[in-house]
Parts: sequence; structure tokens; C-alpha cells
Amino acid sequence: MDALLRRVAEAKDRAAFAALFDHFAPRIKSYLMRLGAPPSQAEDLAQEAMLSLWRKAHLFDASKASAATWLFTIARNLRIDAIRREKRPELDPQDFEPEAEPDADAVITLAADEVRLRAALKTLPPDQAAVIEQSFFADKPHSQIASEQGIPLGTVKSRLRLAMARLKAALGDAS
Repeated sequence: MDALLRRVAEAKDRAAFAALFDHFAPRIKSYLMRLGAPPSQAEDLAQEAMLSLWRKAHLFDASKASAATWLFTIARNLRIDAIRREKRPELDPQDFEPEAEPDADAVITLAADEVRLRAALKTLPPDQAAVIEQSFFADKPHSQIASEQGIPLGTVKSRLRLAMARLKAALGDAS
């Protein structure tokens, strides 16, 4: 097989390539199917491996590996590339479109809600307001808040629960 591969490399010998193809293509397809490729994909990858043999025969080095080892390595790498392509998510062009501007009514309602929320936050006791600010506005985990304020984790959670109940009452369940 190494001699046939050398003939393909040196003279682009079609008869030598046909002999290599007849010998290796079915074996490569079976190998790829054992690696988990569906039959149609295994067929495509086997043909691609044989095409790589035709194009890259000049790169074959018999001192490093046999023709079979070299060709099956090409096939394995093609299978790995196919798996990577399958796992790569397809991009949706809509993901790159700018978001629609909210209508004027929604902007006015949002602004009014924000004013009401800020006023309600000012009515909270300072310890509850501090926990709300760190949890929701600074996006800190409860354990970090407890550590920074030097209070138990249960106290942080109690203050958050009490603050949320007061905010809900102050906003009149409109949120």
C-alpha cells in the first residue's frame, strides 16, 4: 500500500489511487460508523478522506507511519471535525437585530413605576434598604451581603423578606 501511495504522490497515478480507493474506502466507512457516524455521513467522510489522500499524498512519510495508519488518522480527524460542526449552534440572524423601541405608553408607565419604587424604597428602615440595595442593585449573593455587613445569613434573608413585604404594601400590589 505504501508503494501505491508513493505512486499517487509522485505521478498522480490514477490506477494506484483506484486500487487504494477500492481497498480503503469500505474499511474507512466501517471505521467511521464504529466511531458513531451515521452511514451517509460515514460515506461522505470516507470519500473526503480519500480525496485528502489524492491531494496530500506528497505529505505521506513512510518512516513515520504506514499508509493505513496515515489514512485512518485523516478519517478520524475528519470525524472529529464533523462532531465539532454538529455541536456548534446555528446563528439566528434575528439575534443580531436591534431590539424594538418600547412604545411611548410603556415608557411613561415605566417612568411612573420607577418614581413610585424610589419613593417606597425611601420608606424602608436603613438596614432593610441596605440589604435590598446590595441584593438587587449590586447583584450580590446573600452570603456576601452577610459577610460584608457582619450579620448572619438568616438575618439578611429576614430583612429581604420584610423589605419586600413593605415594598409590596407601599406599591399597592401594582408591580
